[in-house]
This record gives sequence, structure tokens and C-alpha cells, in this order.
Amino acid sequence: MRAHAKPIRSATRTGLTACWLAVLVWMPASAQQFNSDNYLSKPAGVATIILTAGQQSEMVMTTFSLLPRWEFTYAVYVMNSDKDRSTDEGYSTSLYFKYMIFENAAKTGGVAFKGGTGLDPGYLTSVGLEDAFQTWWVNAPLTLPFLDNRLSWDLMPGASYTFDTGTNLEVGLAFTYSTRLAWYPKGPKLAIVGEVFGGVGDVTTPAEFKAGLRWEPNLSTTFAFTYGQEFESSLGAGLQAGMMLFTPPFFCIKGCTTK
Repeated sequence: MRAHAKPIRSATRTGLTACWLAVLVWMPASAQQFNSDNYLSKPAGVATIILTAGQQSEMVMTTFSLLPRWEFTYAVYVMNSDKDRSTDEGYSTSLYFKYMIFENAAKTGGVAFKGGTGLDPGYLTSVGLEDAFQTWWVNAPLTLPFLDNRLSWDLMPGASYTFDTGTNLEVGLAFTYSTRLAWYPKGPKLAIVGEVFGGVGDVTTPAEFKAGLRWEPNLSTTFAFTYGQEFESSLGAGLQAGMMLFTPPFFCIKGCTTK
């Protein structure tokens, strides 16, 4: 079960809100608040900036494609368990890598491997000040295209291990699952998306669904608007909106082409 810590006034939440406003003033807004991931690694040199705001949490995530087929990501999640938007119940951080193992000739499907430390809010079993190095995890995103690419299916089995640091309510091994379907009824720009995810084992995460719309107006931006909730309770992500921005290639260790 997810526990709730005592709300505290947070400079972190204020900083994330300021960051949101700054970006919204600078350019149109986008998002990727889904727990599931696909196989794709961005071309070397591209940076991805993801901002999400919602009832359960806010997120700032930055991904750098420093090598061909490789991505490296850092994320901060600020948790909110009550209705007071001026307080938060702690934060979580995450660091991880992604390697694209295979991509089909049409570039519409493939498989990747991910690993790192720190958890997405959907997998947290408690809130409070979370050290990224309490939990280590791996998973393998697999993307399968169907119906002439109108339907895309992501499968992401994985595992995690949470160490006993004296503050965790649950410790041990967990097997995680996440699957997502995206249907593009009128072409590649607008999708209806639904997903289910959870975890079983020593650390249990209640099964949760999330559904919404994803809009990809161009190659540089993606927007998402979703609602998520646990199947057996009223807890969950709630309403979320966000944006995902992709930069032109500008820096990498190897393999990037800059203009």
C-alpha cells in the first residue's frame, strides 16, 4: 500500500512550477507521463526534455543521446498526495540508461534494454524523501506494430530490488510489468493511448490503468493528456498533462551529426 507522509512546504515544488511557466512562455507545451516506454533511442546528439504536471506528482526529466543507440536520463518527481497544491509529500529521483538492441527496417518496432536506480511515481510504495539509490531496476521495452502502423503495442517486463535503508516500508525483489496500446485512427499525429502497469513480489505495486490522448504535431514536440487510477482503489496518478521536447543534434560523445 502507498503510505502518506506529513505535508511540508517545498521550495522544490516552487522551482518546478517556475520551470513549467518559463517553458510555457518560451514555446508551446508537450508530455510523456506514461509508465510504459517504447524501444526507440533518439539519434545521437539529441536531448529530450519532458515536463509533466498532475494530481499525484510533477516531473522534470532530461535525456541525452550521447552515443548511437544509447540514452542517459535523469528525472526528479515531486509527490502530492493531498489536495493542497502549495505543499508536497516528498520527492523521488531516478537515473537510468537505455540501449536500443534491435529496430525493424521500417523503424516502427524493436526491442531495447533499460536499467537504473530510483522509481517512477507509479511504482513507489511510500512517499517522503527518496534516495535514488534505494532501488535498482531493469526492464526490456518491446514495440510491435499492427494494422499498417495504426496500432502500436509496447510491452515492458522488468524487475527491481529495493534495499533496506531503514526508511522503506517494503524491501526486496519485485517483478514489474507494463503494457501500452496506442491507436492512431487518422494518421501519425494523434493517438488514443491506454496502459496497465504494476508489480508483484516482496514489494507490491497495485495494478493501475492510465488512458488519454497523445498529440505529435511535429518531430520536435509531443503532448499528452491522461487520467490514471488503481483498479482497486481511488489512488493513482489522477489527471496529468505534459510535454516532451526534442532538440536538434548538438552534442554527443560519438556518432552525432550537427548542423
